Amino acid sequence: MKEAAIEVKDLCIDYRGLKTYSIKKNLLHLKRSRAEVFHAVKHVSFTLEKGEILGIIGKNGSGKSTMLQAIAGIFSPNQGEIDLHGNSVSLLSIGVGFQRELSGRENIVLSGMLLGFSEKQVKEKEQEIIEFSELGDFIDAPVRTYSSGMYSKLAFSITAILETDIMLIDEVLSVGDASFKKKSFNKMKELISDENRTVIIVSHSMDTIKELCSKALWIHNGEVKMYGESREVVEKYLEFMK
Repeated sequence: MKEAAIEVKDLCIDYRGLKTYSIKKNLLHLKRSRAEVFHAVKHVSFTLEKGEILGIIGKNGSGKSTMLQAIAGIFSPNQGEIDLHGNSVSLLSIGVGFQRELSGRENIVLSGMLLGFSEKQVKEKEQEIIEFSELGDFIDAPVRTYSSGMYSKLAFSITAILETDIMLIDEVLSVGDASFKKKSFNKMKELISDENRTVIIVSHSMDTIKELCSKALWIHNGEVKMYGESREVVEKYLEFMK
């Protein structure tokens, strides 16, 4: 048996939100609003060996992205454990990680340092990242001016060039123009061919899951519905969704 790269044990993540209420009514009656608890991830467990590629599938709102962000360290679980066995990890997700008022170039340095690289290491890879992103002069414009496609190009380029032990990818391969989509897909295939790199991909593209992933985890309403060989899990999921 290979060395474990990721172990998730009995993972539970809750969201809390206030119910709609009248401010005047609450002030008059001096009642504290009751918080509603939404159980986003419920008792999920799995182990991924070093070099394995896992696809996570499920309908919108099933807890896929929440779990990915917990593995990346953005969310703290309410219950359970996540053990990365000392591996470095990067999360590739639209809307996560960039400072909108900073330029793309400044965000390259910031993102790289947050991934654990030194400023010198990031600077050595900066031009390669910029060239791969195809952003040209826009690299010095504030990220808030970027389209979703430009944003995804920069996010993918940083993660692809500054390689970590574990890569977490949340739907980014499906964003961008056709030529960049093809280029990023080929780059991802190149990256995951490294037998020491572990990858988790969240995607609604079943073709992507079947082609890139050795295993698949089907999450339904926050719970594990099925875990196993990717093609088998995808087939069962597609049958269920009909």
